[in-house]
Amino acid sequence: MVVALSEKPTEQLPPGEKSDAPAKPREASQAFCLEILKIIKDSQQQHGLRHGDYQRYRGYCSRRISRLRKVLKIPQGDRRHFKKWDVTEAHINSSRADERYLHIPLILTERCWAYAMQLKQESNTEPRKKFHLVQKLRKACIYALKLDELCKSERCDARTQLEAQAYVAWIHGSLQFELELWVQAAENLKKAQVIYEKLAVTLPDEEQLPYKQRVEEIAPSLRYCAYNIGDEKAVNLLELRSQGVLETFDALVSQSKEKTAAVLHEVTWFKLKIPIRIERVRLFLISIEGLDESLKNAEDNQAKIKILENLFIDLRDVISLTRESARTEKQDQLLLAYLLSIRIERTSQRNLLLLQQTKKPQDCVRLLDINIQQTSELSQNESIKDINAAQAYFETQRVAYKVLRSYYLAKTHAAAKRWREAAVLFDTSAKTVTNLQFDKYLTELKQLLTIVKESAETEVVNAKANFVLDSQEDQPIPVPQKVFKSKKPLIERLDEFREEPQLLSKNPNLVPMPPNMEPVPAKPLFFDLANNLVAFPDLTEKLEGQAKTKQGAGISGFVKGLWGWGSKK
Repeated sequence: MVVALSEKPTEQLPPGEKSDAPAKPREASQAFCLEILKIIKDSQQQHGLRHGDYQRYRGYCSRRISRLRKVLKIPQGDRRHFKKWDVTEAHINSSRADERYLHIPLILTERCWAYAMQLKQESNTEPRKKFHLVQKLRKACIYALKLDELCKSERCDARTQLEAQAYVAWIHGSLQFELELWVQAAENLKKAQVIYEKLAVTLPDEEQLPYKQRVEEIAPSLRYCAYNIGDEKAVNLLELRSQGVLETFDALVSQSKEKTAAVLHEVTWFKLKIPIRIERVRLFLISIEGLDESLKNAEDNQAKIKILENLFIDLRDVISLTRESARTEKQDQLLLAYLLSIRIERTSQRNLLLLQQTKKPQDCVRLLDINIQQTSELSQNESIKDINAAQAYFETQRVAYKVLRSYYLAKTHAAAKRWREAAVLFDTSAKTVTNLQFDKYLTELKQLLTIVKESAETEVVNAKANFVLDSQEDQPIPVPQKVFKSKKPLIERLDEFREEPQLLSKNPNLVPMPPNMEPVPAKPLFFDLANNLVAFPDLTEKLEGQAKTKQGAGISGFVKGLWGWGSKK
């Protein structure tokens, strides 16, 4: 394959990609330590595989190889001509050897593997790509063998050699798994699993995680290989399908027991014998015979939910097929009712598993409402409406769901500090759960009812105690009662003490507004009526000098008048 070299002296790297700047060569005595699994896991998580984007990871591998060849100065030809130049032992054993020489065959292997996984995703709709997938895995095996040969050099330490052997075994096992060579695939996968387990034991705790994850990834494929070899106890098909080993319903039913398929012609449902004439329905019922055992062996609730969701996908197709047949054949109407009952019961089981993971009590109440409604609808089915055993069974289911609903509804009220309602509901659930027979219920329902039985009485006491405390804390301060209501303002009754809340309100009755008019004595402003009653003192003495002056003035005036002086004309 021609790898185009960049024309720019420095390449702008995308975020998260490592730089391959020239490094100082190691000393000849220093051994290489290549952590293969850690390198590929980090690269996969940073470049697309966290979201299942194999095309993005393949593009990263191509760019990484180009940079490595450029930095290590082993390009495959120039711009016009291609000349293959692989990494050899001479590069590893030279005095200027670099550990990154080993990265080139490793990344080449990863690129082919990523391309194969991309084609595997696309082969679901385009079967012809299955052949291209196999060719890419063969090429990945060739590059992995070259990596293993280079790692056998004395320059590599023991850990590098073991990791290379495990990686080669895993790649070969993946190819043989796709080719359905079950014996060879099991041998290589088991070899890789053993090496990774041994490496995990010898490494520090902080470095063990990727190796333990790889061991867990190999386990389902190993069990499926063991099943195809003939060890039927080594694997469960439903569990393998939830883990991604089996991808379609057809692949699941093709692995079912043919001898059982020949025997299963009818099923019994509440003493009703239901004939099974449709082959696909018969295979489906055979495939779910070990469903409860698969759920029991699942690792956690999430794995159980995954198994049930895959069951619903198959069940939807089977119900659709049976419904079409029931339109013309009345015998299949009872079979349709039976399949619908399976869907409702398994949906209720899935809701119980979700309920165990739900933290909000109001969400739990919603799930239980769905279970109660579906169970009621199933009990009213015309086929089993008159069967006492069926009605008694569904009634016990409804009672159990109602107990759980009361318990989680009480928790909802308690979260909102409505202690009175919470205490009543807790008390109801505590009294009802003691009358239930746990042997009639599924494992998930038993676990939830056990929790209610153990904690309901305690919750009743807590709710009552919180109710008493809140009632004392929230008791309002007594307000003086209205003794009377008077229209007389406060200014007119200041000599009386009375408790009147109106005075503390926004409109207190303090003074009349506007004030009342009152008559007052008239005040003389323009006439001095007292002037006639006032006796003035005698001021004659003070007026004598003024009199003489007036007399002299009179003689001169006479003379003036005689001679005509000062006459006024």
